[in-house]
Amino acid sequence: MKKWIVIAIVVILAAYPFKGMAHGVRGMVAYGGVIVKAEYTTGEPMSYAKVVITAPDKKVPFQIGRTDRNGRFCFYPDTHGKWRVVVEDGMGHRLEVELPVKPFGRVERSGYIERPLQRYISKYLRAIAGVSIIFGIFGCIIGWKGYKKMKN
Repeated sequence: MKKWIVIAIVVILAAYPFKGMAHGVRGMVAYGGVIVKAEYTTGEPMSYAKVVITAPDKKVPFQIGRTDRNGRFCFYPDTHGKWRVVVEDGMGHRLEVELPVKPFGRVERSGYIERPLQRYISKYLRAIAGVSIIFGIFGCIIGWKGYKKMKN
């Protein structure tokens, strides 16, 4: 008799629909955060470039990741101060920016981070250097030919 009572209790407990004790998952969509968009001077996005975010006064990166196909990367700063963002595409192009973040994760200013004077100066310097090298090579060739003529 006791055997049948134990079996009945086990069957009832086994058949009873207990709520699972596993943990669940939930998500949340929130406004805020900082979006960094990296692109080349041609306007083409730096797709899938490596991004390293460093918090103010820290040496260990706060976040490491990659931009999306549109060159964007989003993060949510947890403290105020100057955040450092470095975006590298692995082919020599590098964008390094310091973002001043106010309390509650607000960026002091938004928009393109450009340094047009530096960018145009470097283009002009490269052009001048290229022309100078060409003139220098031709000057050496003409000078060498003139030296040979004078020697003969």
